[in-house]
Amino acid sequence: MMSAGTIGMGTTRKSTTGTSTGKKDGANTAAIPDSATVQPKTLGRKRDASRNKAILDATLEVLAEIGFDSMTMDLVAARAGAGKATLYRRWPSKGEVVRDALIGMSRNSIEVDHLPDTGNLRDDLLAVMKPPSLEYSERKLRVLAGLGSFSTQHRKLYDEALTGIFEPWIRINTELMQRAIERRELPAGADIPLACEIIISLTTFRTSTQLKKFDRASYAALLDHFVLPGLAIERRNPNPS
Repeated sequence: MMSAGTIGMGTTRKSTTGTSTGKKDGANTAAIPDSATVQPKTLGRKRDASRNKAILDATLEVLAEIGFDSMTMDLVAARAGAGKATLYRRWPSKGEVVRDALIGMSRNSIEVDHLPDTGNLRDDLLAVMKPPSLEYSERKLRVLAGLGSFSTQHRKLYDEALTGIFEPWIRINTELMQRAIERRELPAGADIPLACEIIISLTTFRTSTQLKKFDRASYAALLDHFVLPGLAIERRNPNPS
C-alpha cells in the first residue's frame, strides 16, 4: 500500500476515474492497472542485491527530504555512496529508480512470504500487515507528499509502480478470501474482486490523497464496516437471463 501501510493483482477492476495512457497528462487520479495485462517490474537489474538496496534506500531518503522534482541522480548516487555509472546501469532515469523504490518501500509493509492461517478471515487479513515503526511510517508519508510531478509527468512509470505495489497484496487477499469460502465462512457468491478493489481504493485515498497513516486500526475499521459485511452478501448477476 502506498502508504504508511502499502500501495494490482489479477482480480482488480478498472477504475472509472482515470485511464492510463502512458503519456504525459495533468490528471491527478490514476486508474488502478489491471495486472492481468501489466506485470510488476523487478527491482532493478539482477546485479549486486545489496548495492540495489542501498540505492533504493537512498532514493527514498532524498524523496522524503526534497521531493521528486528537486531530486537528481547525482544526489541519489552520492547518498548511496555509488558512482553515477553504477546507478545509470541499473536505472536509466530517475523516474525508473523512483518507481522501484516505491515498490520496495510498500513491500516492506506486507507479509508476502508466509500466508497467515488464524482460522478466520478478519484476523488473516490483518496478519498480512507488518507493524511499521513510527519513524518508518512518517518517512513514508513524506515520500508520498514529495512525489510531485511523478504521477502526471511520468504516468506510465507511476502506473507500473501502482501495479507492483498492489499486486502482491491483492493476490494474497484473494487467496485468503477464497480459502474462507472453502471453509464456508463466506458464501460461494462473495464478490472477491470488489472487496479487493475497495481495500486498495480506500487505502490509496487515505495515504496518497489525505496523507494519513494506514495502520492496523484503520484497516480493522475498513474490514469491519465495509469489506466483511459486503463479502457476506451473495454477488448478484447484473444481467439476469
